[in-house]
Amino acid sequence: MLTPERLFRLMVELIFVLLGFLVIWLGLARRIYVDRHSAAWLILSAALIVWGLRALYQPGQWWLRWENWTRGLSLVLLGVLMLVISRGPFPWVGPMLAAGGGLLVLRGVIAAYLIFRPR
Repeated sequence: MLTPERLFRLMVELIFVLLGFLVIWLGLARRIYVDRHSAAWLILSAALIVWGLRALYQPGQWWLRWENWTRGLSLVLLGVLMLVISRGPFPWVGPMLAAGGGLLVLRGVIAAYLIFRPR
């Protein structure tokens, strides 16, 4: 039986899966145009890295350890990928954005599995 807390966490992970599929589609269709050299892009990527590291080292319940690792590691990897996108050649931006979307989908699927696993 799903408790309200587990249902809420599952809905958050579903949002990450849908967001990931949207970013994959936009990256492969090359329909997304961002200023990857702007200060806002670098600040966002650094914020994602810091947020992910905070999630990795934040003390919490021992039964949520794998969920916290999944969330933290995905945010750190997404922030690093955004830093790489800011310095990579332009033809690689679309596939790298699609890889970031794949990372979000993978995070959502793994976290949903961890929510449903028996304790």
